[in-house]
Amino acid sequence: MEFRYTPTEIEAKWQQAWTDAELSQTPETSDKPKFYALSMFPYPSGNLHMGHVRVYTIVDVIARLKRMQGYRVLNPMGWDAFGLPAENAAIERGVHPAKWTYQNIDQMRDQLKQLGISFDWTKEVATCSPDYYRWTQWIFLEFFKAGLAYQKEATVNWDPIDQTVLANEQVDADGRSWRSGAKVERKLLRQWFLKITDYAEQLLTDLDKLKGWPDRVKLMQANWIGKSTGAQVTFTTEAGDEIVVFTTRPDTLWGASFMVLSPEHPLVEKLTTPEQAEAIQQYQEAAAAKSDIDRTAEGQEKTGVWTGSYAINPVNDQKIPIWIADYVLMDYGTGAIMAVPAHDQRDFEFAKKFDLPIKVVVQPPDQTLDAATMTEAFPGEGVMVNSGVLDGVPAGKGKGQSVEAAIAFLESKQKGKGTSNYRLRDWLISRQRYWGAPIPIIHCPKCGAVPVPDSDLPVALPENVEFSGKGGSPLTQLESWLNVSCPSCGTPAKRETDTMDTFIDSSWYFLRYPDANNDQAVFDRTITNDWMPVDQYVGGIEHAILHLLYSRFFTKVLRDRGLLNFDEPFERLLTQGMVQGRTYKNPTTGKYVLPAEIKDATNPIDPATGEKLEVVFEKMSKSKYNGVAPGDVVDKYGADTARMFILFKAPPEKDLEWEDADVEGQFRFLNRVWRLVTESGVGRAINRVSTHGNLSKPEKDLRRSIHTAIKEVTEDLQGDYQFNTAVSELMKLSNALSDAQKDSPVYAEGIDTLLRLLAPFAPHIAEELWHTIGHSDSIHTQSFPIVDPSALIADEKTIVIQILGKTRGTIEAATAIADDKAALEQFARESEIAKRYIEGKEIKKVIVVPGKLVNFVVV
Repeated sequence: MEFRYTPTEIEAKWQQAWTDAELSQTPETSDKPKFYALSMFPYPSGNLHMGHVRVYTIVDVIARLKRMQGYRVLNPMGWDAFGLPAENAAIERGVHPAKWTYQNIDQMRDQLKQLGISFDWTKEVATCSPDYYRWTQWIFLEFFKAGLAYQKEATVNWDPIDQTVLANEQVDADGRSWRSGAKVERKLLRQWFLKITDYAEQLLTDLDKLKGWPDRVKLMQANWIGKSTGAQVTFTTEAGDEIVVFTTRPDTLWGASFMVLSPEHPLVEKLTTPEQAEAIQQYQEAAAAKSDIDRTAEGQEKTGVWTGSYAINPVNDQKIPIWIADYVLMDYGTGAIMAVPAHDQRDFEFAKKFDLPIKVVVQPPDQTLDAATMTEAFPGEGVMVNSGVLDGVPAGKGKGQSVEAAIAFLESKQKGKGTSNYRLRDWLISRQRYWGAPIPIIHCPKCGAVPVPDSDLPVALPENVEFSGKGGSPLTQLESWLNVSCPSCGTPAKRETDTMDTFIDSSWYFLRYPDANNDQAVFDRTITNDWMPVDQYVGGIEHAILHLLYSRFFTKVLRDRGLLNFDEPFERLLTQGMVQGRTYKNPTTGKYVLPAEIKDATNPIDPATGEKLEVVFEKMSKSKYNGVAPGDVVDKYGADTARMFILFKAPPEKDLEWEDADVEGQFRFLNRVWRLVTESGVGRAINRVSTHGNLSKPEKDLRRSIHTAIKEVTEDLQGDYQFNTAVSELMKLSNALSDAQKDSPVYAEGIDTLLRLLAPFAPHIAEELWHTIGHSDSIHTQSFPIVDPSALIADEKTIVIQILGKTRGTIEAATAIADDKAALEQFARESEIAKRYIEGKEIKKVIVVPGKLVNFVVV
């Protein structure tokens, strides 16, 4: 009886069956080894896109494979649910952010279930739920108790559209907001920070522990942390105030001819003379209007104003003028630099513009520099000159060179010390919006910043608020929520109205999953330490610096607070490539054209202008009209086809180009598998071959194909997870079975093996066919096939017979004969092929390649 492959019926049936059987739930206790498979949780926008399908399919294959290989598996899912889109939706639609968010969560959960992803939904978390952000607030207070959370007035990145502060990492290279795209402004506000800089060295050195991470991601983090070594040097003003600078080249101190402070430096007001006051104030106002990107961009014209004051160079007691300039940032280093124009290009350009002294202290080995004729700075190495005790010392950072000597001199005179500096800044976490976790601090006029007692957590978001998008956060306007008593002294006080950056929520969610329903603690330490670290994490490269760095930071802090017993949260990291769609673009206007408006796909023309369009593959996007809705693909072909295409089209770390023809190809393959199994005649009484002495040659060849597939698929699913080549091996095995005799126990073994190999990739069709051949248990509770090495050994080898280098046919030779040169020559001479072509002819020479060919050279 023939059954037609109807994925929509099959998939819904088995999804319900798996749910009823609780197949995806995490074992609470087990003597099996653990495997924590994790995908980066999504923002609940309301609809899955193909990028989601790719990442969750990848993780699901891994999770299903590990279950079949005997692991207890945790494969959870949740929602990164706080953030600006929900609040903006509330403003635009007149709906509360919570209602909008939970509607989206329900919709996306249903979409994920239709894909057959084996998530343990009993572990589900949503960061906007009070049951979750209660513990986010508790963790913040742990940072506060450890002295790692503090508030200060700072110049911050302000998004004028979203009306909130952004961390430095959330501003792109063009000085625009990562979310709204607005040009970022600078504002002076009192803000909350986390001291990630206290962990800069650990975050850097522990990158070496991450053997399972892509080198690219580790390099991005190392560059962002940005360690540089040098010296901290103290200059003194004429009034006696100290100005501390960090320099990587303390050996050039003798060439420092002026100082530059950030316009925001706290000493600027004191150093400014009355004559310079107006110019300084105007410059400070102009600098405040620029972003950090604009201020430090390469090629920017150098601007600055002299304060009217001088500092004393600590190595030669010379007076040098103190300037302010916007290319010096207050939140990088100390907000002050010593300027050595002869050996730093930025200082050189500044000195030339404002006619400041230039003094050479490093002479290159092959020329003599004259400050009066220099056209650019010389930053290279050579020998020290005009440098007092360093004269004649080789210039450089190596042992016995000038940098080392300069640090020794400064430390001996107590004028400086060797140290390191980091590009990494403390993490600014304050956000002036409603839809986030409230910072659990009460501001008391007597006690200062007082933590909300643990018993009063969560500090819940009030629901009776209005969303206008104007006037800052609604929390600042809700007097009934804002005004409270101080927990310490009872004095009337006020709540903190800032909420936390949503990256706080995602910096610890993976720690909550193992014990997601705990209402007594952030998590049970025994449970979370048992499951952690995550064995395989999968997500986008765009999170290399923000989320992945912050998660590592949180892990180390919570370890130091006695909650965790490991150093790093993620053992292995896979950053999957983007899903790209075919895109039609006008090269002149840069506008995209709807595919439906293209009359001839082989010669695409812009219907509006008549110009020939570019056809390129770009990241799927609504604005580019190149997106493919996952639901449409599932409705037409089924979830298994969508999964198989996603896995087969490209290696997981590479970008994937969506082609409908390739989707059709995978659908046809699954149909072939369907027909192969349903027409196989194989029933439940599969005789898995245990003895092989009496197998025919075709049976031996088939068994070799079966175990070659097991070997190759298993290897492809280790390490770098080459799903595309694994699917190719499944196709090869399917072809081998299609050509084989059906009345053999080896054939039955092949059908059994094909289905079990296929199960992690296409779980629904594998389950249906498994039951079709008579099984009652789920295929996903079976063991993954294990290779039999003996099946890979060929008893015979195919030998090519050549006459004068021309192939005349092939013969089968026992392996022992084929690998023996003399025996193979004799065997070939006696073959019917050789006799036919060499009979009556003189053999001048015989060329034998053991195991491969015999070539007779005849006259």
